[in-house]
Amino acid sequence: MRVAIALLLGTSLALSACGKGTSQDVTAPASTGGVDAARIIAAKPAEWLSTGRTYDEQRFSPLSAINQDTVGKLGLAWSADMDTNRGQEATPLFIDGTLYVSTAWSMVKAYDAHSGKLLWSYDPEVPRDTLVKACCDAVNRGVAAWGDKIFVGTLDGRLIAIDRKSGKPVWSKVTLDQTKNYTITGAPRVVNGMVVIGNGGAEFGARGYVAAYDADTGIEKWKFYTVPAQPGTEKEPDYLKKAAATWYGEWWKQGGGGTVWDAMAYDPELDLLYIGVGNGSPWNQAYRSDGKGDNLYLSSIVAVHAKTGEYAWHYQTTPGDSWDFTATQHIMLADMEMGGQKKKVLMQAPKNGFFYVLDRTNGKLLSAKNFVPVNWASGIDMKTGRPIENPEARYYKTGKPFIGSPGATGAHSWHPMAFDPKSQTVFIPANLAAFPYIPEKGWKANKLGFNVGVDIAAAAMPADKTVRDAAMKATTGALIAWDPIAQKEKWRVSYKGPWNGGLLATGGDLVFQGTATGDFNAYATKDGRKLWSFPAQTGIVAAPISYELDGQQYVAVMAGWGGVWALAPGILSDKSGPSRNISRLLVFKLDGKGALPAPPPHSAMPLDPPPSTASAADIAAGGARFGRYCSTCHGDAAVGGSIVPDLRRSAALNDRGTWQMIVHDGALKDNGMVSFASIFSAKEIEDIRAYVIHRANEDKTLESKPNAR
Repeated sequence: MRVAIALLLGTSLALSACGKGTSQDVTAPASTGGVDAARIIAAKPAEWLSTGRTYDEQRFSPLSAINQDTVGKLGLAWSADMDTNRGQEATPLFIDGTLYVSTAWSMVKAYDAHSGKLLWSYDPEVPRDTLVKACCDAVNRGVAAWGDKIFVGTLDGRLIAIDRKSGKPVWSKVTLDQTKNYTITGAPRVVNGMVVIGNGGAEFGARGYVAAYDADTGIEKWKFYTVPAQPGTEKEPDYLKKAAATWYGEWWKQGGGGTVWDAMAYDPELDLLYIGVGNGSPWNQAYRSDGKGDNLYLSSIVAVHAKTGEYAWHYQTTPGDSWDFTATQHIMLADMEMGGQKKKVLMQAPKNGFFYVLDRTNGKLLSAKNFVPVNWASGIDMKTGRPIENPEARYYKTGKPFIGSPGATGAHSWHPMAFDPKSQTVFIPANLAAFPYIPEKGWKANKLGFNVGVDIAAAAMPADKTVRDAAMKATTGALIAWDPIAQKEKWRVSYKGPWNGGLLATGGDLVFQGTATGDFNAYATKDGRKLWSFPAQTGIVAAPISYELDGQQYVAVMAGWGGVWALAPGILSDKSGPSRNISRLLVFKLDGKGALPAPPPHSAMPLDPPPSTASAADIAAGGARFGRYCSTCHGDAAVGGSIVPDLRRSAALNDRGTWQMIVHDGALKDNGMVSFASIFSAKEIEDIRAYVIHRANEDKTLESKPNAR
């Protein structure tokens, strides 16, 4: 079955080939040195005060000294090494001569933006065993600023206010139930003097919400749930009563999902905060909601009144989501001419592969077209706003595997887009990667591991060169320039693999993007010509910014390979080439003369496992457990990515006692590898070792063949 699934996967992909300022008065003067609404809205070209630069999240810098004529002279001004080797996904902020960045494990650093001198560093000391609650690495996507403070959400669920000058914590607020499987990886936003933050955990049994906290005190001001509670247990507002009618069964037992783990945007004139809502818990709707219902407000764009947190409107991109098609991807706002009328629009390219343009005043769908090949739906019905589904996509109804394109990593994942208002072009970092959705009979939730309701182990990549080559060939990525008015592609840059970095558009008619291959590139806005490139020595997944200091324009980006693609897809993790994590902040300017040190040699432990002597039944049992509980971090079919140990090459394979100490006793919990004794017996843990030994021997045999992968 695995060979058949993998062949289908390859075929499908080939076919798809500082004031306290709480006022929202835009005319009010900004406090000296402080960040407030007026300053963010007015947004001087030199500044980058919020994660998307401005509340509309366009990620466009008007600066133009670095342009198509001068970009060839761009060089490294300075770099700063990070003290963590996990994925780096943060967007820096530039405020009054200082760069503020968050790193993996939710640490925050401040640098002199001219010289690169480290001004301060703050470590919230996130317990490393929190990693078992995180689907996709120990990442953090950035900080927020208000008044004289910087705000960061931590992986273990705290929201922390830090004094911008000293780096000392001012207040800390636990925003979630830390006994449950919640995390925070997204960047906060600050509106109306309130810090807004969501959370993640929909693969682990969470009930999603977003909440706002007073920027001065940390006191909670409002909370907005995205999924209704168990009937009769809470007094719920009308919007959740409406949602409850779209849910069935006992959805509350697994929380329902719907976590708001990333995207937000804000319109200060309408005082509407737009949030992107995530997938269901579990993915498989048969187990989540008896296989029916729209399950509001999963996979939806929701507008709430920012001052009060009250519901305004919603648009659901994927009703009854069963494919991890979150709508938490980047949300952008713009005013555009459409059909002869000027429209206040909201734009999003969520995981499901369609590009949506909505009227942001009321949530009305204006247009929607697929920006990559899609096979789960044939289009969007403009009368109803609903997708025209392919019945085969509902794998839990057919009982058959469905090779979905796009897959669970999305046609577009969290990596930020950018918008050039001059050319009215959206730039999308796209993934072209399918995923095999296989219904799992008799699935039951557990307190550890990926609780998604699909059989991940059944689709593990086989040790078959033909199958692997087909899957590798079909898995690619692209930078797509998209016309949101005509809903069509203008141009594209094709990449070897997925998971390329977020984007920056500039007034110099340039688009900047890092890649999974370890390059940092500049392209012409009009036609996508590559005009400049810098070898960063590591994959770049974060989005760049641009700022100006003392009359000099700079471009800055966090470099450091990581995230789910560097962990879970097995051999596909290295589609763009063997990448490693070298975490740095890179800052460029014209005529920059800086240089990076020589990269360390690329080395891997030998593939030299002990003999495979376990029974076929024990290996199969171990494989089933590995697929569900281990592959998210240690890779499909036990083929590890580059930021965690490849278990096939681990010395622990040679000793049952050492393996038990790690997996059963939690000897490495301070590295993020917790004990699984609460759900596995010693025999079951030994079966997992037997499976990894078996897989290592399969791959050793395969690699010994000529031209083998």
